[in-house]
Amino acid sequence: MSQFDPLQPELMLRPAAALLHDPLLAQAVTVCGCGGGSAVGPLLADLLRLSPCLVLDADALNAMATDAALQNQLANRLAQGRYTVLTPHPLEAARLLDCSVAQVQADRLGAAQQLAERSRSVVVLKGSGTVVAAPGWVPRINPSGNALLASAGTGDVLAGLIGALLATAEASLAGTVQATATAVQRHGRCADHWPPGKPLLCASDLIKCL
Repeated sequence: MSQFDPLQPELMLRPAAALLHDPLLAQAVTVCGCGGGSAVGPLLADLLRLSPCLVLDADALNAMATDAALQNQLANRLAQGRYTVLTPHPLEAARLLDCSVAQVQADRLGAAQQLAERSRSVVVLKGSGTVVAAPGWVPRINPSGNALLASAGTGDVLAGLIGALLATAEASLAGTVQATATAVQRHGRCADHWPPGKPLLCASDLIKCL
C-alpha cells in the first residue's frame, strides 16, 4: 500500500495503532475520530491514558457514547492534568447525554455545559451559534459562521484547527478553552467572508482560507 498521496504529499499516512507505540504521543496533541469508523473504538482507552491533549470528533464520540468505562476514563483526565476537547454536533451530543436531539436544541447552552461538566472536557457544540463550554466556566456563544459550514468535512477541518492551535497553547484548562474558542471563531469567519455567488464552501476550500 502506498505510504503517501502523490497529489497531496504533505499528508502522513500511518496505521493508527502504530502511533500508540510512538514516544511522541506522550507530548503531542492528538485529534481522533475524523473518519475511522468502528476501528477508532479499540484505540480510545490508550489515547485517553497517554495523550496529554486530545481532540475527539465524530467516530470517537460515537464510540465513547456506548462505553461507560471510556466515559469514566475521560472524566478523570482533567484531574490528571490532561486536557480534552469534544466537538459534537447535536445528534452526537444527544448520544453522549442520553437524551434526544430536540432536548439538546431546546437548551443548547445547558446541554453543552452539562456535557462539559460530566466529561470534564471542553465542549464545542456545533450548529447555529456554536457553543464552547468548559467545566466551571461560563459557556460562550460563537458569533461567526453560517450555513455554508454544513457541507461534508468542514467539521473535520475544525477539529484539525483546534488541534493545531492547542499545539502552541498553554497547557491548562484556560489555555485549552482559549485555543478552542479562537479556532471556532476563525473557522466561522472563513464562511462569513466567502464571496457571494461562489460555489458551496467545501472542506478543501476552508483549509485554503485558513
